[in-house]
Amino acid sequence: MTDVARKTTVFLGLAFVAYYLVTQPEGAADAVRGAIDAVVQAANAIIRFFSALAE
Repeated sequence: MTDVARKTTVFLGLAFVAYYLVTQPEGAADAVRGAIDAVVQAANAIIRFFSALAE
């Protein structure tokens, strides 16, 4: 990807996020909560995996 295309893609992505945040704040909060929950679940799964290896 060229530098101009990469910058344009990043700008459009950030513009979409800003628009979504302004027009749908509840939806944006739900999306962030969902992403955080996914990270927590993944971390718990990794911890369970290593705990099972240690047994």
